[in-house]
Amino acid sequence: MKFDAMHHPYPSKRMTLYGKNGMVATSQSAAAQAGLDMLKKGGNAVDAAVAAAACMIVAEPTSNGLGGDAFAIVYMDGKLHGLNGSGSAPAGISADAVKALGHKRMPAVGWLPVTVPGVPASWAALSERFGKLPFSELLRPAITYAAEGCPVAPDLAREWKRYYDRYAEQLQGEEFEEWFRVYAPEGRAPEAGEVWRSQDHARSLAAIAETGARAFYEGGLADRIDHYSRKQGGFIRKSDLEAYAPQWVDPISVNYRGYDIWELPPNGQGLVPLIALNLLKGFDRSERDLASYYHKQIEAIKLAFADGKAYITDPEHMKISVRELLSDSYAEERRKLIGKEALLPLPGRLPRSDTIYLCAADGDGNMVSFIQSNADGFGSGVVVPGTGIALQNRGSGFSLDPADANCLEPGKKSYHTLIPGFITRNGEAVGPFGVMGGYMQPQGHVQVVSSLADFGFSPQAALDAPRWQWLHGRTVKLERGFAEPAGLSLLRMGHDIQWAVDQYTFGKGQIILRNKEGVLAGATEPRSDGVVAAW
Repeated sequence: MKFDAMHHPYPSKRMTLYGKNGMVATSQSAAAQAGLDMLKKGGNAVDAAVAAAACMIVAEPTSNGLGGDAFAIVYMDGKLHGLNGSGSAPAGISADAVKALGHKRMPAVGWLPVTVPGVPASWAALSERFGKLPFSELLRPAITYAAEGCPVAPDLAREWKRYYDRYAEQLQGEEFEEWFRVYAPEGRAPEAGEVWRSQDHARSLAAIAETGARAFYEGGLADRIDHYSRKQGGFIRKSDLEAYAPQWVDPISVNYRGYDIWELPPNGQGLVPLIALNLLKGFDRSERDLASYYHKQIEAIKLAFADGKAYITDPEHMKISVRELLSDSYAEERRKLIGKEALLPLPGRLPRSDTIYLCAADGDGNMVSFIQSNADGFGSGVVVPGTGIALQNRGSGFSLDPADANCLEPGKKSYHTLIPGFITRNGEAVGPFGVMGGYMQPQGHVQVVSSLADFGFSPQAALDAPRWQWLHGRTVKLERGFAEPAGLSLLRMGHDIQWAVDQYTFGKGQIILRNKEGVLAGATEPRSDGVVAAW
């Protein structure tokens, strides 16, 4: 993969940034700088990633929080490691219990979609296994930003207002009052350039820092979550928190154009981009017929989602193995379904959600691909009083249909959208990459990998390239700047084409690549407030 591809065909706000001693790429400047500070203090890529992730809780609360989940791929001392920091449904909930409350499907807000948070435990697990600096040191910048305030960036302000306007209509009831107190203290969303602060967040982050996250799962914060859940009729209990631990897992991969593309195994949807890439590698890439290639990408992602939505769930409940879904023989059979016209595989409509992705690298070749989220924006709308803990609504992805692989069961993990990515070649790290945005993530992974591996784009050009987004059925949305002739050709192939009026549903990502000389090349999204901090 070239750092400085000869062609850079799309206009960009930024150029690829270079460094040698370390690099952190995030969607918020405060977080990137906090990560870089850890590298300068003698920390490694994991220290940088954890510090940046903690800052993102304060710097971009519209996309993640202390009550969310996290996933990571770590390249340390020449080996890949995976961390699944997703939480399960409470032990006391079930599909029948939800139906008994009058619901025909899982709600998106309130206590019912709340699952056990994995973020604090994931930070602690990463630090304990790989970090060099004290865990308390890593959270210090986040605590300071929470207590003293963090300026609101432009894209963040737009997202915050969008959620406030929605929540003002949707969140009715006592359980949602704390959200408005914490995240709309002036009776509105903060505007760009204003400083938002939260002493509740500062105290919770300090308790997590001092106890290696035990306060969140065994101590005072766990007690607060339990008490508020019981008071409001929620299902999550302190016993659910006490029983939780993130899982170390082996990443999974396919080889695409000579590069090994790595994702995490289920319950995350990392299988989806790998299935799609496994299909696409059987086609010849032709720059002279971009519309035909886009068509194949779209059809491949449809087939991959059809499989993903049918099979991906808690690995203990999966009815087909990862090996079978990624086998060459299975790909060969599925590839035969891709013809010259748009197909209609039906995994269902794909909702939008918000997430943060960041990556970090140090001067010794260690690298981290990290992602964390509250599922949909701020999550469930439930904030535990006095803590700043916005509980995620990941459980909204469960089904109440017993025949569905993703049917809600006590202690079960749901289909998860979070997927950090990583690229190696011949066993050597090329680098971490990721694209945020719910079900856009696998689609963004496929398009970014293709831009890097098929067309030799630089990291920044790969992120800048206008994207397509499959929504459902034959409906495909094309981003502003997408080549009109290619769009018209896709229309003739049977795709229902929608031209997007904005760029905010096409995902936001970061990339760091490393060459043989140890030079790091970093890129961040033109679709967000992103920044690359290099040393």
